[in-house]
Amino acid sequence: MENNRYEGKIKKVEDRLLTMCFLAQKAIEKSIIALKNKDKGLAKEIIINDKDVDDLNREIENSCLNVLLMYQPYASEFREISGALKMITDLERIGDYAVDIAEIVLTFKDEDYIKKIEHIPLMGNLVIDMVKDSVQAFINKDYESARLLNKKDDKVDEIFAGIKEELVKLISINNANIEQAINFMMIAKYLERIGDHAVNIGEWVDYEVTGSHQES
Repeated sequence: MENNRYEGKIKKVEDRLLTMCFLAQKAIEKSIIALKNKDKGLAKEIIINDKDVDDLNREIENSCLNVLLMYQPYASEFREISGALKMITDLERIGDYAVDIAEIVLTFKDEDYIKKIEHIPLMGNLVIDMVKDSVQAFINKDYESARLLNKKDDKVDEIFAGIKEELVKLISINNANIEQAINFMMIAKYLERIGDHAVNIGEWVDYEVTGSHQES
C-alpha cells in the first residue's frame, strides 16, 4: 500500500511536470509569434501568464518535498525526486526567457524590422522541441533520447552564430540599425540559453540513473 501511494505521488509530479513543460513551450512559441507580428497584446499576455509557470513551480516543489518527508525513498527514488526539484528550476527559467523576449517585443517602435524574421523562429522551433524532449526523456528514463539533445543544441548554437554575424554586418552597413540589432541579438541569446537549459534537464536523466550530474 505504501509503495502504491508513493507511485501515485510520483505520477502526480510527472503530470504536473508535463503541464509546466507545455506552458513553457507555449510561452516560447507565443513570444516568437508576438515578435513576427509585432503583437504587443500577445507579448503582454505572455508576461501575465508567466504566473501560471511560477505557480506550478511552487506546487511541484511542495509535492516533492512532501514525498521526501512522508516516505523514505530508496537511492534511485530519491534521485528521481531531487532530479524533479532541479528540473523545475530549469523550466521556470525557460519561462522567464520567454517573458524576456516578450518584454523586448514591447520596446520595438512602429517601424520596419532591419531584417526578415526567419532564423529566430527556426531557433525557437528547435528549442521548443528540445524542452519537450528533455522532460519526456526524464519521465521515461530515456538516456539515449537525452543524449541526442546535445546534437540539437549544437544546431541551435550554429544558428545563433549565424544571426550574430549577420547583425554585425547590418550594423557596419548602417549605424541606425544598432538598437534593433541589439534587441535581436538579445532574443537570439535568450533562445540559445533555453537550449542550454533543455540540455541540462536532459542531463538529470543521467543523474536519475547513475547518481552523477555534470552541469553544462
